[in-house]
Amino acid sequence: MTSAPEGAEPLLVVHPTRARLSAGIGARLALAVLDAQAERGWADVSLTGGTMGSSLVAALAESPLRELVDWERVGIWWGDERYLPAGDADRNDTQNDDAGLRSLGIPAEHVHRVPGPDTSGSAEEAAQAYEAALREHGRGSFDVMILGVGPDGHVASLFPGHPAQLSDDAIAVAVHGSPKPPPDRVSLTLECLARSRQVWFVVAGDDKAQAVADGMAGAGPERSSAAQVRGQQATLWLVDQSAAGQVTERG
Repeated sequence: MTSAPEGAEPLLVVHPTRARLSAGIGARLALAVLDAQAERGWADVSLTGGTMGSSLVAALAESPLRELVDWERVGIWWGDERYLPAGDADRNDTQNDDAGLRSLGIPAEHVHRVPGPDTSGSAEEAAQAYEAALREHGRGSFDVMILGVGPDGHVASLFPGHPAQLSDDAIAVAVHGSPKPPPDRVSLTLECLARSRQVWFVVAGDDKAQAVADGMAGAGPERSSAAQVRGQQATLWLVDQSAAGQVTERG
């Protein structure tokens, strides 16, 4: 974990505002799905929660490009999920649903949700079930992995310095004692996140500027989980002007 991760070198793409960032990613995602379907007949996309995650889903749902996509040939996943019951407002999938994911017409069996305490006995059981779903329905690599980045440099639910960050013997892991609530979560591992043709870090706000700079600079795992993940073909940092502030100053 101390050496630079394998994969494509990170590329910074700066948008002038948060709104333009969301709109741009929505259009970019529709085109990426179209490209994947043209090349392989299918697209597997991993979404993220939070304000930006929901904003880009809303932008995708409103984009005219959505009409060109065959949504019956799309698989939806999440890089992590809060270990909460289905439908809880704090779950990533609920936030994405409310933002417009349901309106795309993706068959329910192609939307792979992480089990919560209403359908599993523990976060460990949920992680095992999610890993089993990936092994059964995944295709070995995500076409697009979308990740938010916290001010502390975390991605998914892999927080710098947390034991779950260093897990390398599983696809998905249970996370306990999360530095931000809720304490119990399920996350894909760094190794699994990197099994993606494209990795997109979606970041907005000046409170994330240092995290963007650290991620772009390849900081170590104790400082940045984001810096440990690169896509096989592309690693994009899609940010607004505020989030790019520290990189701009250094460059």
